Amino acid sequence: MSVTKTLFDTMPDGREVYLYTIENNNGISAGIITRGATLQSFNCPDKEGKMGDIIMGFDKVADHIASGTYTGNVIGQYANRLCGGKFTVNGTEYQVTQNEKGKTCLHGGGEYNSALWKAIIIDDCAVEFSYHSPDGCEGFPGNVDVTVVYSLNDHNELEINYEAVSDKDTILNFTNHAYFNLGTIANGNVLDHELMLNCDYFTPTDADSIPTGEIRSVEGTAFDFRTPKKIGKDIKADDEQLIMCRGYDHNFCVNGEIGKLRTVAKVTDEKSGRKLEVMSDLPGVQLYTGNFLDGTIIGKGGLPLIKNAGFCLETQYYPDTPNQANFPQCTFKAGETFKSTTIFKV
Repeated sequence: MSVTKTLFDTMPDGREVYLYTIENNNGISAGIITRGATLQSFNCPDKEGKMGDIIMGFDKVADHIASGTYTGNVIGQYANRLCGGKFTVNGTEYQVTQNEKGKTCLHGGGEYNSALWKAIIIDDCAVEFSYHSPDGCEGFPGNVDVTVVYSLNDHNELEINYEAVSDKDTILNFTNHAYFNLGTIANGNVLDHELMLNCDYFTPTDADSIPTGEIRSVEGTAFDFRTPKKIGKDIKADDEQLIMCRGYDHNFCVNGEIGKLRTVAKVTDEKSGRKLEVMSDLPGVQLYTGNFLDGTIIGKGGLPLIKNAGFCLETQYYPDTPNQANFPQCTFKAGETFKSTTIFKV
Protein backbone atom coordinates (compact mmCIF):
# COMPACT_ATOMS: atom_id res chain seq x y z
CA MET A 1 0.00 0.00 0.00
CA SER A 2 1.22 3.48 -0.75
CA VAL A 3 0.18 7.13 -1.12
CA THR A 4 2.09 9.54 -3.31
CA LYS A 5 1.69 13.31 -3.71
CA THR A 6 2.53 15.09 -6.98
CA LEU A 7 1.85 18.50 -8.47
CA PHE A 8 -1.12 18.20 -10.82
CA ASP A 9 -1.80 21.73 -12.07
CA THR A 10 -2.66 25.21 -10.82
CA MET A 11 -5.88 27.06 -10.08
CA PRO A 12 -6.77 30.11 -12.23
CA ASP A 13 -5.30 32.30 -9.47
CA GLY A 14 -2.01 30.37 -9.47
CA ARG A 15 -2.54 28.25 -6.36
CA GLU A 16 -1.13 24.75 -6.73
CA VAL A 17 -3.40 21.74 -7.18
CA TYR A 18 -1.99 18.43 -5.98
CA LEU A 19 -2.74 14.85 -6.96
CA TYR A 20 -2.77 12.16 -4.29
CA THR A 21 -2.52 8.61 -5.63
CA ILE A 22 -3.46 5.68 -3.41
CA GLU A 23 -2.32 2.25 -4.62
CA ASN A 24 -3.12 -1.09 -3.03
CA ASN A 25 -1.12 -4.31 -3.08
CA ASN A 26 -3.07 -5.53 -6.12
CA GLY A 27 -1.83 -2.66 -8.28
CA ILE A 28 -5.22 -0.92 -8.27
CA SER A 29 -5.01 2.83 -7.73
CA ALA A 30 -7.18 5.87 -7.20
CA GLY A 31 -6.11 9.45 -7.82
CA ILE A 32 -7.71 12.43 -6.08
CA ILE A 33 -6.90 16.09 -6.72
CA THR A 34 -7.28 18.93 -4.23
CA ARG A 35 -9.52 21.06 -6.48
CA GLY A 36 -12.99 19.89 -5.54
CA ALA A 37 -11.53 16.86 -3.69
CA THR A 38 -12.06 15.31 -7.12
CA LEU A 39 -11.80 11.62 -7.93
CA GLN A 40 -9.49 12.01 -10.91
CA SER A 41 -8.76 8.38 -11.77
CA PHE A 42 -9.52 4.79 -10.74
CA ASN A 43 -7.28 2.25 -12.43
CA CYS A 44 -8.18 -1.43 -12.38
CA PRO A 45 -7.55 -4.47 -14.62
CA ASP A 46 -9.79 -5.91 -17.32
CA LYS A 47 -10.27 -9.65 -17.84
CA GLU A 48 -6.90 -9.83 -19.64
CA GLY A 49 -5.14 -8.09 -16.75
CA LYS A 50 -4.70 -4.83 -18.65
CA MET A 51 -5.03 -1.78 -16.42
CA GLY A 52 -7.44 0.95 -17.43
CA ASP A 53 -8.86 4.16 -15.96
CA ILE A 54 -12.63 3.83 -15.46
CA ILE A 55 -13.22 7.49 -14.45
CA MET A 56 -14.11 10.29 -16.86
CA GLY A 57 -12.10 13.43 -16.27
CA PHE A 58 -9.74 16.12 -17.53
CA ASP A 59 -5.99 16.57 -17.87
CA LYS A 60 -6.08 20.24 -16.85
CA VAL A 61 -7.99 22.24 -14.25
CA ALA A 62 -8.85 24.85 -16.89
CA ASP A 63 -10.39 22.17 -19.09
CA HIS A 64 -12.55 20.95 -16.22
CA ILE A 65 -13.72 24.47 -15.43
CA ALA A 66 -14.49 25.20 -19.09
CA SER A 67 -16.52 22.00 -19.41
CA GLY A 68 -19.09 23.11 -16.85
CA THR A 69 -19.32 19.52 -15.61
CA TYR A 70 -19.02 18.17 -12.08
CA THR A 71 -16.95 15.16 -13.10
CA GLY A 72 -15.53 13.39 -10.05
CA ASN A 73 -16.14 16.37 -7.75
CA VAL A 74 -17.31 16.27 -4.17
CA ILE A 75 -20.71 17.98 -4.30
CA GLY A 76 -22.23 20.08 -1.51
CA GLN A 77 -23.66 21.75 0.47
CA TYR A 78 -26.75 20.25 -1.08
CA ALA A 79 -26.20 17.67 -3.80
CA ASN A 80 -28.72 17.60 -6.66
CA ARG A 81 -31.53 20.17 -6.96
CA LEU A 82 -33.52 22.58 -4.81
CA CYS A 83 -36.73 23.94 -6.34
CA GLY A 84 -36.46 27.68 -6.88
CA GLY A 85 -33.24 27.61 -4.90
CA LYS A 86 -35.35 27.91 -1.74
CA PHE A 87 -35.85 25.98 1.48
CA THR A 88 -36.99 26.69 5.02
CA VAL A 89 -35.24 25.92 8.31
CA ASN A 90 -36.87 26.78 11.64
CA GLY A 91 -39.42 28.97 9.90
CA THR A 92 -36.83 31.04 8.03
CA GLU A 93 -36.83 30.83 4.25
CA TYR A 94 -33.43 30.86 2.58
CA GLN A 95 -32.77 31.84 -1.02
CA VAL A 96 -29.65 30.21 -2.41
CA THR A 97 -27.88 30.40 -5.75
CA GLN A 98 -30.09 29.60 -8.75
CA ASN A 99 -27.39 28.30 -11.07
CA GLU A 100 -29.53 26.12 -13.35
CA LYS A 101 -31.77 27.86 -15.88
CA GLY A 102 -32.04 30.75 -13.42
CA LYS A 103 -34.55 28.61 -11.54
CA THR A 104 -33.07 25.81 -9.50
CA CYS A 105 -30.06 25.43 -7.27
CA LEU A 106 -27.98 22.59 -8.69
CA HIS A 107 -25.30 20.90 -6.56
CA GLY A 108 -25.20 23.69 -4.00
CA GLY A 109 -24.35 26.39 -6.51
CA GLY A 110 -20.82 25.24 -7.25
CA GLU A 111 -18.85 26.21 -4.14
CA TYR A 112 -17.48 22.90 -2.90
CA ASN A 113 -16.69 21.37 -6.28
CA SER A 114 -14.64 24.38 -7.38
CA ALA A 115 -12.83 25.04 -4.09
CA LEU A 116 -9.23 24.16 -3.29
CA TRP A 117 -9.35 21.65 -0.42
CA LYS A 118 -6.64 21.01 2.15
CA ALA A 119 -5.26 17.48 2.18
CA ILE A 120 -3.25 15.34 4.57
CA ILE A 121 -2.03 11.76 4.18
CA ILE A 122 -3.49 9.76 7.08
CA ASP A 123 -1.64 6.50 6.44
CA ASP A 124 -0.46 4.34 3.55
CA CYS A 125 -3.99 3.82 2.22
CA ALA A 126 -5.95 7.00 3.04
CA VAL A 127 -6.02 10.74 2.41
CA GLU A 128 -8.21 13.27 4.23
CA PHE A 129 -9.51 16.35 2.40
CA SER A 130 -11.01 19.24 4.36
CA TYR A 131 -12.82 22.48 3.58
CA HIS A 132 -14.43 25.32 5.52
CA SER A 133 -17.50 26.98 4.03
CA PRO A 134 -18.33 30.36 5.59
CA ASP A 135 -21.80 31.22 6.80
CA GLY A 136 -23.97 32.51 3.96
CA CYS A 137 -21.85 31.18 1.11
CA GLU A 138 -24.15 30.55 -1.87
CA GLY A 139 -26.93 31.57 0.56
CA PHE A 140 -26.71 28.54 2.87
CA PRO A 141 -26.82 29.11 6.62
CA GLY A 142 -23.95 28.15 8.89
CA ASN A 143 -20.19 27.90 8.99
CA VAL A 144 -19.70 24.36 7.73
CA ASP A 145 -16.57 22.26 8.24
CA VAL A 146 -16.32 19.23 5.98
CA THR A 147 -13.89 16.33 5.82
CA VAL A 148 -13.84 13.70 3.09
CA VAL A 149 -11.57 10.69 3.53
CA TYR A 150 -10.68 8.54 0.54
CA SER A 151 -9.20 5.12 1.34
CA LEU A 152 -8.40 2.05 -0.75
CA ASN A 153 -7.98 -1.46 0.67
CA ASP A 154 -6.80 -4.80 -0.67
CA HIS A 155 -10.41 -5.90 -1.20
CA ASN A 156 -10.33 -3.32 -4.01
CA GLU A 157 -12.81 -1.09 -2.20
CA LEU A 158 -12.48 2.65 -2.67
CA GLU A 159 -14.23 4.04 0.39
CA ILE A 160 -15.35 7.66 0.70
CA ASN A 161 -16.28 8.85 4.19
CA TYR A 162 -17.98 12.22 4.58
CA GLU A 163 -18.36 14.23 7.78
CA ALA A 164 -19.77 17.74 8.04
CA VAL A 165 -20.87 19.95 10.91
CA SER A 166 -22.40 23.44 10.98
CA ASP A 167 -22.71 26.06 13.71
CA LYS A 168 -26.30 26.76 12.60
CA ASP A 169 -29.22 24.49 11.81
CA THR A 170 -28.90 23.79 8.09
CA ILE A 171 -29.35 21.23 5.31
CA LEU A 172 -26.46 18.91 4.45
CA ASN A 173 -26.25 16.47 1.55
CA PHE A 174 -22.89 15.46 0.08
CA THR A 175 -21.97 13.12 -2.77
CA ASN A 176 -19.34 12.36 -5.38
CA HIS A 177 -20.17 13.03 -9.03
CA ALA A 178 -17.85 10.47 -10.65
CA TYR A 179 -18.69 9.35 -14.17
CA PHE A 180 -17.76 5.69 -14.71
CA ASN A 181 -17.03 3.77 -17.88
CA LEU A 182 -15.86 0.24 -17.10
CA GLY A 183 -14.61 -0.17 -20.63
CA THR A 184 -12.71 3.17 -20.34
CA ILE A 185 -13.70 6.29 -22.25
CA ALA A 186 -11.61 5.21 -25.27
CA ASN A 187 -13.95 2.28 -25.89
CA GLY A 188 -17.27 4.01 -26.49
CA ASN A 189 -20.43 4.53 -24.46
CA VAL A 190 -21.86 2.63 -21.49
CA LEU A 191 -25.19 1.53 -22.96
CA ASP A 192 -24.08 -2.12 -23.04
CA HIS A 193 -23.06 -2.07 -19.38
CA GLU A 194 -25.36 -4.28 -17.32
CA LEU A 195 -26.83 -2.55 -14.28
CA MET A 196 -28.61 -3.81 -11.17
CA LEU A 197 -30.19 -1.31 -8.79
CA ASN A 198 -31.38 -2.40 -5.34
CA CYS A 199 -34.36 -0.07 -5.64
CA ASP A 200 -38.11 -0.77 -5.74
CA TYR A 201 -39.08 2.89 -6.19
CA PHE A 202 -37.92 6.09 -7.86
CA THR A 203 -38.94 9.75 -7.68
CA PRO A 204 -40.43 11.13 -10.93
CA THR A 205 -39.63 14.73 -11.84
CA ASP A 206 -41.13 17.69 -13.65
CA ALA A 207 -39.59 19.34 -16.71
CA ASP A 208 -37.03 21.12 -14.49
CA SER A 209 -35.90 17.81 -12.95
CA ILE A 210 -37.55 18.66 -9.63
CA PRO A 211 -39.32 15.74 -7.93
CA THR A 212 -43.09 15.91 -8.10
CA GLY A 213 -43.32 14.41 -4.61
CA GLU A 214 -44.53 11.04 -5.89
CA ILE A 215 -42.59 7.93 -4.92
CA ARG A 216 -43.36 5.58 -7.80
CA SER A 217 -42.88 1.84 -8.09
CA VAL A 218 -40.41 0.73 -10.77
CA GLU A 219 -42.57 -2.33 -11.45
CA GLY A 220 -43.41 -2.61 -15.13
CA THR A 221 -41.44 0.52 -16.09
CA ALA A 222 -38.17 1.33 -17.84
CA PHE A 223 -36.84 2.19 -14.37
CA ASP A 224 -36.86 -1.40 -13.15
CA PHE A 225 -33.23 -2.46 -12.73
CA ARG A 226 -33.87 -4.92 -9.91
CA THR A 227 -32.92 -7.70 -12.31
CA PRO A 228 -29.69 -6.78 -14.14
CA LYS A 229 -30.22 -5.34 -17.61
CA LYS A 230 -28.24 -3.22 -20.04
CA ILE A 231 -28.38 0.50 -19.34
CA GLY A 232 -29.43 1.07 -22.94
CA LYS A 233 -32.17 -1.55 -23.05
CA ASP A 234 -35.02 0.83 -22.22
CA ILE A 235 -33.30 4.22 -22.34
CA LYS A 236 -35.26 5.22 -25.47
CA ALA A 237 -38.60 3.89 -24.22
CA ASP A 238 -41.72 5.97 -24.85
CA ASP A 239 -41.74 7.25 -21.27
CA GLU A 240 -42.28 10.91 -20.44
CA GLN A 241 -39.63 10.78 -17.74
CA LEU A 242 -36.97 9.49 -20.11
CA ILE A 243 -37.98 11.83 -22.93
CA MET A 244 -37.73 14.93 -20.71
CA CYS A 245 -34.27 14.00 -19.46
CA ARG A 246 -33.02 12.42 -22.73
CA GLY A 247 -32.27 9.32 -20.71
CA TYR A 248 -31.86 8.50 -17.04
CA ASP A 249 -31.30 11.38 -14.62
CA HIS A 250 -33.40 10.22 -11.71
CA ASN A 251 -33.24 9.50 -8.02
CA PHE A 252 -33.89 5.90 -7.02
CA CYS A 253 -34.96 4.95 -3.49
CA VAL A 254 -32.49 2.45 -2.09
CA ASN A 255 -34.01 -0.57 -0.36
CA GLY A 256 -33.02 -1.20 3.24
CA GLU A 257 -32.53 0.82 6.40
CA ILE A 258 -31.21 4.38 6.07
CA GLY A 259 -27.92 4.67 7.94
CA LYS A 260 -26.95 1.05 7.29
CA LEU A 261 -24.35 0.27 4.65
CA ARG A 262 -25.88 -1.90 1.94
CA THR A 263 -25.51 -2.69 -1.75
CA VAL A 264 -26.96 0.05 -3.94
CA ALA A 265 -25.90 -1.08 -7.39
CA LYS A 266 -23.85 -3.60 -9.34
CA VAL A 267 -22.52 -2.91 -12.83
CA THR A 268 -20.83 -5.29 -15.27
CA ASP A 269 -19.14 -4.61 -18.59
CA GLU A 270 -19.05 -7.95 -20.37
CA LYS A 271 -16.58 -6.76 -23.01
CA SER A 272 -13.85 -5.72 -20.57
CA GLY A 273 -14.85 -8.06 -17.78
CA ARG A 274 -14.72 -5.24 -15.23
CA LYS A 275 -17.31 -5.02 -12.47
CA LEU A 276 -18.34 -2.31 -10.03
CA GLU A 277 -20.36 -2.58 -6.83
CA VAL A 278 -21.65 0.54 -5.09
CA MET A 279 -22.52 0.53 -1.38
CA SER A 280 -23.97 3.36 0.70
CA ASP A 281 -25.85 4.20 3.89
CA LEU A 282 -27.94 6.99 2.32
CA PRO A 283 -31.59 6.71 1.19
CA GLY A 284 -31.14 7.53 -2.50
CA VAL A 285 -28.94 7.23 -5.56
CA GLN A 286 -29.03 9.34 -8.72
CA LEU A 287 -28.57 7.40 -11.93
CA TYR A 288 -27.32 9.77 -14.62
CA THR A 289 -26.28 8.50 -18.04
CA GLY A 290 -24.41 11.48 -19.53
CA ASN A 291 -27.41 12.49 -21.62
CA PHE A 292 -26.19 15.97 -22.52
CA LEU A 293 -22.64 15.08 -23.50
CA ASP A 294 -22.26 15.52 -27.25
CA GLY A 295 -18.59 15.07 -28.08
CA THR A 296 -17.73 18.77 -28.02
CA ILE A 297 -16.06 18.50 -24.60
CA ILE A 298 -12.59 16.96 -24.68
CA GLY A 299 -11.58 14.83 -21.73
CA LYS A 300 -8.44 13.04 -20.55
CA GLY A 301 -6.07 11.94 -23.27
CA GLY A 302 -7.73 14.24 -25.83
CA LEU A 303 -10.78 11.98 -26.07
CA PRO A 304 -14.19 13.53 -26.87
CA LEU A 305 -16.88 12.93 -24.27
CA ILE A 306 -19.71 11.53 -26.37
CA LYS A 307 -23.32 11.04 -25.32
CA ASN A 308 -23.59 8.29 -22.70
CA ALA A 309 -19.79 8.20 -22.34
CA GLY A 310 -20.21 7.52 -18.64
CA PHE A 311 -22.77 6.80 -15.95
CA CYS A 312 -23.06 8.33 -12.49
CA LEU A 313 -24.35 6.65 -9.35
CA GLU A 314 -24.53 9.54 -6.91
CA THR A 315 -25.45 8.39 -3.40
CA GLN A 316 -27.60 11.03 -1.73
CA TYR A 317 -30.63 12.26 0.12
CA TYR A 318 -33.42 12.71 -2.40
CA PRO A 319 -33.43 15.85 -4.57
CA ASP A 320 -35.38 18.81 -3.15
CA THR A 321 -35.84 16.96 0.14
CA PRO A 322 -36.26 20.13 2.26
CA ASN A 323 -39.33 21.02 0.19
CA GLN A 324 -40.82 17.52 0.20
CA ALA A 325 -42.26 16.56 3.58
CA ASN A 326 -42.67 12.88 2.65
CA PHE A 327 -38.96 12.39 1.78
CA PRO A 328 -36.33 11.28 4.35
CA GLN A 329 -35.15 14.58 5.81
CA CYS A 330 -31.63 16.01 5.94
CA THR A 331 -31.84 19.08 8.19
CA PHE A 332 -29.08 18.95 10.80
CA LYS A 333 -29.00 20.84 14.08
CA ALA A 334 -26.09 23.11 14.94
CA GLY A 335 -23.25 20.87 16.13
CA GLU A 336 -24.90 17.71 14.78
CA THR A 337 -22.64 15.77 12.43
CA PHE A 338 -23.59 14.60 8.97
CA LYS A 339 -21.86 11.26 8.40
CA SER A 340 -22.01 9.07 5.34
CA THR A 341 -20.04 6.30 3.65
CA THR A 342 -19.96 5.31 -0.02
CA ILE A 343 -17.89 2.41 -1.34
CA PHE A 344 -16.94 1.73 -4.95
CA LYS A 345 -15.67 -1.85 -5.20
CA VAL A 346 -14.01 -3.21 -8.35
